[in-house]
Amino acid sequence: MKNNIKVERAIKGLTQEELANKVSVSRQTINAMEANKYVPSTVLALKIAKLFNKPVEEVFILEKTD
Repeated sequence: MKNNIKVERAIKGLTQEELANKVSVSRQTINAMEANKYVPSTVLALKIAKLFNKPVEEVFILEKTD
């Protein structure tokens, strides 16, 4: 699964640390998601999408291999 977290975070002017604090995870978790090394839980994906005021499908994109 791909994601647009880094782009959306930049649009909002948030650091990884600030985003992590807002959704109650570590900065390392945000970093791993941005690097496509970690797939978030449904709850975390929904929290992030809500924070960016976007549908979850605009932040997280399923690939054909998913």
